[in-house]
Amino acid sequence: MSTTQDSVKQSIEEKEGQATSSFIKETVSHAKCQPKTLSLFTMENKVVIVTGGARGLGLTFVRAFLESGCSSMAIIDLRQSDADESAKELMKEFGPEDEKLDVVGYACDVANESVVQQVMQSIVDRFGRIDTLVTSAGIVENFPALEYPTHKIQKLYDINVHGSFFCAREAARHMIKTGTRGSMVLIASMSANIVNVPQPQTPYNASKAAVKHMAASLAVEWAQHGIRVNSLSPGYMLTPLTVAVLEKAQDMKAKWESLTPAGRMGDPEDLKGSVIYLASDASKFTTGTELRVDGVSHFS
Repeated sequence: MSTTQDSVKQSIEEKEGQATSSFIKETVSHAKCQPKTLSLFTMENKVVIVTGGARGLGLTFVRAFLESGCSSMAIIDLRQSDADESAKELMKEFGPEDEKLDVVGYACDVANESVVQQVMQSIVDRFGRIDTLVTSAGIVENFPALEYPTHKIQKLYDINVHGSFFCAREAARHMIKTGTRGSMVLIASMSANIVNVPQPQTPYNASKAAVKHMAASLAVEWAQHGIRVNSLSPGYMLTPLTVAVLEKAQDMKAKWESLTPAGRMGDPEDLKGSVIYLASDASKFTTGTELRVDGVSHFS
């Protein structure tokens, strides 16, 4: 190799070395200026709404947000007394640690669009905006398909599907109006992906599949507004209601556990990290996604 070629090669290597060094310095400097990863999961200064939040999984979600720094919480439930009772208990528990804490209960039939509109407006009037919505209100009933009462099918769809849509749409309207880049988590189910056995619940399974696809569809429509929409699909969970039912049907519990490769039913606490991830800035580029928390039941 000639002296000229040696000089050119050395010059290129020096420039590459300088570029690499500069890139490393910039990366390190940028990293020092960025918040720690854990802080991305905070719900501080966020206004959160949880439907069906007075009990069951909904209440677990409410607690997860409060434990993650949320101090502006709206609990929506069918009965005002249930919403107020949960709000009061949570204020007692978390209030001493957060003087700004404001947990408020609202009565709302999510299947009634006009009532949903009124309640959402009341929440915005109190808190100023909506940052996060979790639609946890839902029902399930088991009847063989050939015998399923039509009025019960209608009620189930009104709550599970139409209720989720009404709440999401009204929350989105307020987010767009206030310029809030919000996040929504629509609670679907493992039943959106599998056929549960041995219980017959075809309308419920179909309703949760609808919620799952609704979240993906809304995510596409509202991405232009900076609104994220995801779905969370729990597996078999040991909620207080489920525990009470299984006490009289141990064979059902054994069946469900046998169908769960993880070897157990889920604890409501298992969902806390998932709902916070989807609601927080930790997932700010995640939208239109379904997060399954079911002990890999969907593959069994």
